[in-house]
Amino acid sequence: MEANVRWVALTAVAPIVFGSTYYVTSHTLPADHPFYGGALRALPAGLLLLLITRQLPKGSWWWRSLVLGALNFGAFFTLIYITAQLLPTSVASTTMATSSVMLMLLAWPLLAERPQVLAVAGAVVGIAGVAVMLLGNYGGEGIDYRGVLASLAAMILSSLGAILTKRWSPKINILALTSWQLIAGGLIILPVAIAVEGAPPAMTAERLAGYGYVTFVATALGFTLWFNGLKRLDAATVGLIGLLNPVSGVVLGVLLASEPFGVRQIVGVTLVVLGILLGQPIARRLLTGRRTAPAGTPSEPTSVETGAPAKRQ
Repeated sequence: MEANVRWVALTAVAPIVFGSTYYVTSHTLPADHPFYGGALRALPAGLLLLLITRQLPKGSWWWRSLVLGALNFGAFFTLIYITAQLLPTSVASTTMATSSVMLMLLAWPLLAERPQVLAVAGAVVGIAGVAVMLLGNYGGEGIDYRGVLASLAAMILSSLGAILTKRWSPKINILALTSWQLIAGGLIILPVAIAVEGAPPAMTAERLAGYGYVTFVATALGFTLWFNGLKRLDAATVGLIGLLNPVSGVVLGVLLASEPFGVRQIVGVTLVVLGILLGQPIARRLLTGRRTAPAGTPSEPTSVETGAPAKRQ
């Protein structure tokens, strides 16, 4: 149980730093270079992790790395960059919260992880909190829905990539796996950036700081923790932890960008936190009186909670 709580806490760092990338991108990076933005975020982080692990893909992992790199990083980073430039920080981060529902839906057919009642309830409560925050800030007015569509597309692609990562990589070193995907995703979109956007953006001290943060903190560190969480926790739990993304975005939007914050936002944040807590295994144990299997332990065939490799083949 202690190990499970520790991995929940470590995994929670990822959506917090993910939520901060919207503010950093919109306030420090050039708006007209989304493909370079994705490539410059992915490639340096991937090369750093590759230098640390010194492991290259073998066998099927060459093509798997391309698939996962395109889903988790290439297309995802480009779409997130567009989202951050078109939407306020709090709105950009809240739309990604629907990944909790998408993760649960995809985990059922692809990982045989049947959604638990409390996990579904937690997702509903969390999404309600996101809606309260969104409507409380803007009431739907003045929002560029191209940004909303880009965010939803990014959410769907990254959710599929997360599920495939969990399904394919039970025994793969997480740092190595992350490095392969980052390099593959960066190499996929770099030619597009050159063809579409021409020369790379000019660098200033502010832009270097922004790229450094999104590359090494929000990417190298954030996705390493995220994939470790996916490996050790069930998809529903990780999806609910991801609801911290909009909380982080709203807080930064309020503190740094003077976005509105009042009773509605307080209620929204409270609902998001409650939704996360409802979806945790310890909550299912306390409310149902049943013992929850620790992470990595096979569950009954009718209710796979941990996504153990033996149950996913």
